[in-house]
Amino acid sequence: MRPRSVIPGRQRWDVRPVLDRPRTAEILAAALRRIPGITEAQANPVTGRVLVRHDARVSATDVGRIVRRAVTLVVAGPAPAARPAPPRSASGPAPRADRGLVVRPVLAVGGGVAAGIALIRGSALSRQLVALGGVAAATATVLRKAWRRTADVSRELSGDGAERHPLLEIVGPHRRRLYRASALSVACQVSEMALGTFLGWTALVLIKGEAAPLVRIGLTTATSQLLGLAGLVAVACAAVAGLSYSSNLQWRGLGQDIEHDWRSGTYAHVQHLELRHLEGERTSRIAGVLTDDVRQLGNFFASSANDVLQLGTSLALLVPAFLLLAPQIAWIAFLPIPVIAWLSLHYQDKAAADYAVSGERRARLHSQLVNSLEAGATVKSFCTEDYEAGRIDELSEAAQESNRQTDRSAIRHAEIVRVCTTSSMAGTLLIGGRSVLNGTLRFEVFSPLIGLPQMVMMRMNRLGGIVDQYQRTLAAHDRVRRLRALPVETEGTGGPLDADKVQGEIVLDDVTFAYPGRPPVLEDLSLTIPAGQVTALVGATGSGKTTVAKLLLRFQDAASGSVLLDGRDVTDLPRRDLRHAIGFVAQDPFLFDGSIADNIRYGSFEASDEAVVKAATMAEAHTFIATLPDGYDTVIGERGAALSGGQRQRIALARAILKDAPVVILDEATSAVDNETEAAIQRTLRGFAADRTMVIIAHRLSTVRHADRIYVMDKGGVVAEQGTHDELLAQHGLYASLWQLQAGELAA
Repeated sequence: MRPRSVIPGRQRWDVRPVLDRPRTAEILAAALRRIPGITEAQANPVTGRVLVRHDARVSATDVGRIVRRAVTLVVAGPAPAARPAPPRSASGPAPRADRGLVVRPVLAVGGGVAAGIALIRGSALSRQLVALGGVAAATATVLRKAWRRTADVSRELSGDGAERHPLLEIVGPHRRRLYRASALSVACQVSEMALGTFLGWTALVLIKGEAAPLVRIGLTTATSQLLGLAGLVAVACAAVAGLSYSSNLQWRGLGQDIEHDWRSGTYAHVQHLELRHLEGERTSRIAGVLTDDVRQLGNFFASSANDVLQLGTSLALLVPAFLLLAPQIAWIAFLPIPVIAWLSLHYQDKAAADYAVSGERRARLHSQLVNSLEAGATVKSFCTEDYEAGRIDELSEAAQESNRQTDRSAIRHAEIVRVCTTSSMAGTLLIGGRSVLNGTLRFEVFSPLIGLPQMVMMRMNRLGGIVDQYQRTLAAHDRVRRLRALPVETEGTGGPLDADKVQGEIVLDDVTFAYPGRPPVLEDLSLTIPAGQVTALVGATGSGKTTVAKLLLRFQDAASGSVLLDGRDVTDLPRRDLRHAIGFVAQDPFLFDGSIADNIRYGSFEASDEAVVKAATMAEAHTFIATLPDGYDTVIGERGAALSGGQRQRIALARAILKDAPVVILDEATSAVDNETEAAIQRTLRGFAADRTMVIIAHRLSTVRHADRIYVMDKGGVVAEQGTHDELLAQHGLYASLWQLQAGELAA
């Protein structure tokens, strides 16, 4: 579970355990509503989100802690009861789960009795080993809790039937690189531990005049040992530096390759999705998956995976070394490990809510700054400069206070860890020194081991961050996987379509279509668009005019009925062939961040400069383009922000003209241009429309008055009238009424 948004008095959480579990969601919401300070709680099993409204006097951190605790209790409570009990035979052995319920308490009691005997009647060494066992048990408990939480997340996201672990799926074809980076990390950690040992031997030589391990290899004098140690330290330093550089390079390169592969593969899949998955707010969510979530996949391997290996290698080397060489001080050396592990995990949970609050307040400050600056004329005209400055000051103070809170938590955590590590070192020195003085521990063994546990503890401090990054990575992988599971556009089963041979006759035969969750836009619609003529679709908003264009381009498929092009059902045609044969200009055309020439040439990339200028001239765009300082090389910004609406439409029209398709659909393509420019464009389009099928969708009837045929559509996607401009005026019907409203002329 993760906080999605945190603002004073309200929090939204992504709670995976309630997804697709209505009963769990209901119980969780009811449990939260009974808690003092919570005024409202809603849990949605469809989206997996939880909304909590609370008293403003309750801190966001406390609410976050309450939500986490409630989710833990609710999920842990009903889950076992929901599972059917395993069958038991009369004579067979008890199921494994039942044996576990008996074996664990027996082992715990037995272990406790043995530990008590060892503490009361055992030797000093046995008491130290019992203490070490307690440290190990506490560490195992903390790590087991963290592992259970991450394992639950993994099962929830990947499913019980997953063929392989999500991390292996993320790595994909880069396993050899993963193994190489892992080997380098392990070698680097071994070198670092060796360096610490060599430094301990150096101190031993300076204090006692010799180091026994070096005497065995022929270095008998203090001078020779110091020189030998200097060489070993130099080699170890070089090895640590080289291996650290190589391993970090390998991990970061692996992370970048993973990010690149997943983004490229996912984006290629997205490009072939059905259009309904790319419309509306879905676009921002898809963009978030392609940027933030894919980046998270790479970042885990670029940083956290390396930390896991270094921590594991340190423990694998250090714990056996202490058990074999100095078991009497192992317990005090490792005593802070469970504490630091618990602190790290606890701090990460608390910091998540704190950072969510801080991020939300910074976002509100940034949003208000941008809004105030963009509304400069409005602010000045109403003389509200001081008011806006006051609002920014309040938001800035709120953001500052949130930052102070997160800073205090981070510093407090770091200092507690520092106290734990220094206390461990002090205890190791005192108890180890006493063992050296009473002869139970050799100084030659004790000296190199003094500083090594601190290396493990500093890495143990990262445990919470590692667990957090692991869970974030699993969640990100789940979102990427869901995106890649969306259906792509299906290809037609018929033969190819040659655009050069398309005549352009379009027939809609009893077509019915409805957008999800809405009444039908088109219902049993039948109409014919003759080849080589200009046909117009006019009518009220919502009468299905643009939907007809989407059906022709197969952005959508009809629920029933047929859409035919030259007698062939468009669902049988390859989509690329169909769309190559149709030029399309939308009412709100999209222009890319680039030059004007690049935007006109988009989709016809091999077109010459002369062809680009000719198309722009036909679209009445050449005149204004020529007045720009850089002409056709002028960069127009994102979505053509540097141009007016009419200029953007003319460039999009030039793009369709350059495509030179046998069928052209203009959906309100000149709605943003003035009447004079529109008249000039119409004159040009008459020549362009010769020998091709042109469909014009318009609200402004002056745009279609010269069309060969006009269909007047009414609500429900029915054809109310049809005919030429003069014929429709003579009918004194809907078209004539619209013409009178727009032109101010009575029908003849």
